[in-house]
Amino acid sequence: MSHWETGIRFASLFGAVCFVIGLHLMNSPASARRGNQVSAFGMVVAVAAVLANVAHGSDGADMNVKRWIVLLAGVGVGSGYGLYTARTVHMTSMPQLVSLFNAVGGGAAALIAIAEYDIYPHPSGGTATATVLDVVIGGITFTGSLLAALKLQGHLSHPVTIPGARLISGVLAALTAAGGGWVIAGADRKLVLLAVILLALVLGVITVLPIGGADMPVVISLLNAFTGTAVAMAGFVLSNATLTIAGALVGASGSILTKLMADAMNRSVLSIIAGGFGVGDGAAVAAAGSGGPVKAIAVDDAALQLAYASKVIIVPGYGLAAAQAQYECRELAEVLESHGVDVSYAIHPVAGRMPGHMNVLLAEANVPYDQLKEMDEVNSEFERTDVALVVGANDVTNPAARRPGNAVSGMPILNVDHAKSIIVIKRSMASGYAGIDNELYTDPKTSMFFADAKKGLAALVAAAKTLVA
Repeated sequence: MSHWETGIRFASLFGAVCFVIGLHLMNSPASARRGNQVSAFGMVVAVAAVLANVAHGSDGADMNVKRWIVLLAGVGVGSGYGLYTARTVHMTSMPQLVSLFNAVGGGAAALIAIAEYDIYPHPSGGTATATVLDVVIGGITFTGSLLAALKLQGHLSHPVTIPGARLISGVLAALTAAGGGWVIAGADRKLVLLAVILLALVLGVITVLPIGGADMPVVISLLNAFTGTAVAMAGFVLSNATLTIAGALVGASGSILTKLMADAMNRSVLSIIAGGFGVGDGAAVAAAGSGGPVKAIAVDDAALQLAYASKVIIVPGYGLAAAQAQYECRELAEVLESHGVDVSYAIHPVAGRMPGHMNVLLAEANVPYDQLKEMDEVNSEFERTDVALVVGANDVTNPAARRPGNAVSGMPILNVDHAKSIIVIKRSMASGYAGIDNELYTDPKTSMFFADAKKGLAALVAAAKTLVA
């Protein structure tokens, strides 16, 4: 091995080490930004190593020129689109963007395997296995992620069931496995590999189609794990350690997150993979016990309760993100704290549209990390809370989850109804993604402050400042 090859491999390994360190730093909100920066630097080093290796190639000037045109065009388009989306996509649309990134990652990994198989149609057993796994997982991820992005955007958000869907999925999976085994067996079977790819693409659609929009956070995590696994397989196909390590990290972390999200929804990972998860939110069934009187509250009365409370817990949800009201939320908390009120935030694992949505949103507004309390930690505090302020959260606060027979049955929720008084900021009485009424709204302790989250919080801030002064 030449000194040049050694240097390239060390640079690639350094990039992979940066990925590991960056992922570790992302474990805490306080160091997550630094983790992103370390990971981005590692990616720059890894890409630079690839470009340097191409520049050092010896396949002739024409071939090198073609390589450079393709590589620079890809880097230019990818970097330009990444910069554009980072600056223009709103936080509420981030789940759709993540789904699109999953689709791109899975599709790119599958294309790598296809290209390598076209060049070397007789791979060894290990490489052939990695090739088949790459195209299958990548194909499922590609179409599944595209469909998930459409659901998150509001298209096909309700479950779409196909008669005999499970049987069809089983047959497609069996055919995919048989075709993959045939490719692994040895001979040049490009048409069989093409058939396997097409079957995987159809499987991705059939798997995600029956899943409702309320369950998309778990699906995003699962597809993210698939993307990482496909990338790791591409690394095996290319004998590229950086791709293998990066893909394994994404696959492992995505799998862990999927398990945590499934536990938070009280579902099994197997039911997600089987495509039967989330069908409960297809019908807008009213929760038993709902339909009682709803008590509205004026802004001054709401501000009075908050300003003279000893302990307030703010419960953020998708409504807060949609209105981009995180800054007004933080300002209200600061006004209350200046009056001696103990303020904290209750974060449900699946509040919003993606894992960690509320944490990222509130961190963007510089809310102190120690005030963000996870569900298991904060639930015991609601009984000692004077006022629980719910801002745009719906299904994650619905007491109907404690009773069987509805779309949210069994889902762990925030015990908001245990607080002494509850104020809900919401534009209307519309149901959440689960499609059922929220029993919390008709609780005698609950007062509804009907307003857009941003305008409602701004009004509360102004009223609370007057009371504090």
